[in-house]
Amino acid sequence: MEKTNEYRIWKAGMEDLPEILQLQYLAYQSQAALFSNKDIPPLTQTLDEVIEEYHKGIILKMVNEEGMAIGSIRAWETEGSVYIGKLMVHPNYWHHGYGTRLLKEIELLFPRKRYELFTSTRSVDNIRLYQRLGYREFDRKRVDEELEFVYMEKAQNELN
Repeated sequence: MEKTNEYRIWKAGMEDLPEILQLQYLAYQSQAALFSNKDIPPLTQTLDEVIEEYHKGIILKMVNEEGMAIGSIRAWETEGSVYIGKLMVHPNYWHHGYGTRLLKEIELLFPRKRYELFTSTRSVDNIRLYQRLGYREFDRKRVDEELEFVYMEKAQNELN
């Protein structure tokens, strides 16, 4: 895994999952604020559900120099596609490239695949990040009158 003086990234172990879930609760407050609703799946997810995701694929953990979790990302592969979810960075570390580093690390772990992720259409910063990294919109799905997801992919021929 990648290592520098300012952060380290590694595959999370079972012992890391409670800390990652706490980071998730903190990091997804901004998404909840977009809808004035704290009842979104990342904020209601349980540790048992994170453990299920852990057994399904890979969860990465990023820590700062003091060993505090500052970022995480999850991914699993099915039929040649890598599904990426729960890319999160501690709010105090936003806009410093940590999300980009986590996403690139997942792509390195699943080389030369098709990558897919989704986010809310209201998450313009997320969409801009994904587009900058080569992801393109391929679908939208309306959940209700307020929530619409944009699905993005990065195919093998678009890899940087």
